[in-house]
Parts: sequence; C-alpha cells; structure tokens
Amino acid sequence: MIKHLQVRERLLARIQDMNPDDVLPQERELAETFGVSRTTVRQALQSLIEEGRVYSVRGRGTFVSRGRVSKGLTLTSFSDDMRARDLEPGSRLLTAERRAADPELARTLEIEPGDPVYYVERLRLADGFPMCFERVHLPAAPFPRLLDQNLQGSLYGLLAARYRTVLAGAEQRITATTLGRRHADLLGVPARSPALHVRRRGIDARGRVVELARSLYRADRYDFEMTIHR
Repeated sequence: MIKHLQVRERLLARIQDMNPDDVLPQERELAETFGVSRTTVRQALQSLIEEGRVYSVRGRGTFVSRGRVSKGLTLTSFSDDMRARDLEPGSRLLTAERRAADPELARTLEIEPGDPVYYVERLRLADGFPMCFERVHLPAAPFPRLLDQNLQGSLYGLLAARYRTVLAGAEQRITATTLGRRHADLLGVPARSPALHVRRRGIDARGRVVELARSLYRADRYDFEMTIHR
C-alpha cells in the first residue's frame, strides 16, 4: 500500500477515538510517530480533509470534524442550518455600509440605478470556526436604519422581527470554485482551496426582491443535498 494511504488508515483509526473538534498532533509529531516524511503526513491529512473527516484552521491546526454540514434545498438561514446540527452559529461583521446601486445590481434587485442599497460582508462561524464568507446587498427603502441594528445574528430573523418581511422563496445557483488569497485567509484554508459559491436572490411574500446574497462555503465542511424524483 502507498505510504500516505497507510498513514491515512492509521490516522483514521486514531480519530475514531477522538471527539469532534479535538486537535490532531502537528505534522512534525505525526511524521515522527509514523516514521514517514512530513510530505507523506500532509498527503494523508489532505485526503481526510477532502473526505470531511477532519478540517484545518490556518495557524491553529487540524481538527476532528463533526462531518460536513449538509443543506437541503429548503429556504433556511445559516443560523437555522447550524442550530439544526447542534452547532452554535456566529458572525464576524466585516463591512456594513450604504451604497448606490449600479445598473446591474439595480436590475437584480428590481430597483432604479442609483437607488440606495445596503452592503454587508460577514464571516459566518460554526462553533467559532469559519464556515462561510457572505456578501449581501439589500434595497434600503424597505429597511430603514438597518445598519443601526445588530447584524451579528440571523439576517432573516432580523428582517422578520423588525420589518415584518419574511422570505417566501429564492432563486439560487450553486457553482464550484477555488478561493483567492483574501477569502482563503478569512476561512482559514490555503489559497486555491475548493469552495462552493452560492448566489441567492431572495423574494418576500409580496413578491419583492429583498436580497442578493453571494456566499463562499468551505467545501471540506459543507455540502448541498437533494432528492430527485423521476
């Protein structure tokens, strides 16, 4: 058997006796324990990351995974998704500002070019670890003083509680991509790591377009699932 596959099997046996979010020994220590090179250990760890068995956080190490978070094709918030899997959702607010809509954004939100919009960037967390980088545009008119509110929690919850706006549906597109340096650093993974790009245009119960959200999810910690009928 190829060396890195042997190391993978030994690591897999080890993590069976560990708890979710336990940290694995450093590459150097694992290389000494298994009598192999750090390159071999790195290959074995990468294999486990791709399988969703472990995940890495830049500068902190490699941890035992709870398994990928799987999301079905229902309209739920990130916070609801995490709580449904016994993970504590969180956010780090990166940007929150008022802008003028350019022609392309105006068409997407079904407003006029130059109309005010809110732009919000957040890093979404699960049990304190980065899961998703999120960019959201919302028309300003239906949501006065939105930027004065607490934007650390569920945005859908805030829209429902304060503005009586509930999303009834969405147009969503999911594509595979790789992460640039900035997004990789924020998500705690190497540059060019695989990710899922999700573009969602949210529509409320009155038929208004109320958000354009574009999110980058770590592919080693998140996936989408669906049931297909013939």
